[in-house]
Amino acid sequence: MIYRFRIILDNDTDDDVFRDLEIQETDSLEDLHNLITQSFGFDGTEMASFYVSDDAWNQGQEISLFDLSEDASAQLMNETTINSIVYEMQTKLIYVYDFFNLWTFYVELAEIVEETNGTGYPNLIFSKGQIPDVAPEKIFEADALDDFDEFDDGIDVDDYEGLDFDENWN
Repeated sequence: MIYRFRIILDNDTDDDVFRDLEIQETDSLEDLHNLITQSFGFDGTEMASFYVSDDAWNQGQEISLFDLSEDASAQLMNETTINSIVYEMQTKLIYVYDFFNLWTFYVELAEIVEETNGTGYPNLIFSKGQIPDVAPEKIFEADALDDFDEFDDGIDVDDYEGLDFDENWN
């Protein structure tokens, strides 16, 4: 079977940037990684990871290009087939390329089709938009709060009146 994916750049502009790709279901996530990097014009030399995602695009389990864990426990792209992670009930992945620039893509299974005789796979079937020169800036939840202070918990350490204990207990 052939999996058709739409890969969409997480981009806060009005310009849509995406690629539609076809790949065999038994290919590895590393094969999909290589197809994505080539179709968007990256050289493929940077660190990357896929993350299993739910329908709301919440980031879940990581599948990385290289194992950088201390105990060699990371799930790796080259050891993971596409159909073991993506299927009709689990259709979404988040792909992050280049951890310094955080190029982030939404990967969604669009359909599963029969292999077409004479067609080479993997295959870029549609391209829209140009990748910007720099990765779109990410706004993290904490950065979005104007008055965010990680040390302000609302407790006055000099105010003992509201506390429910005897300060002379000893």
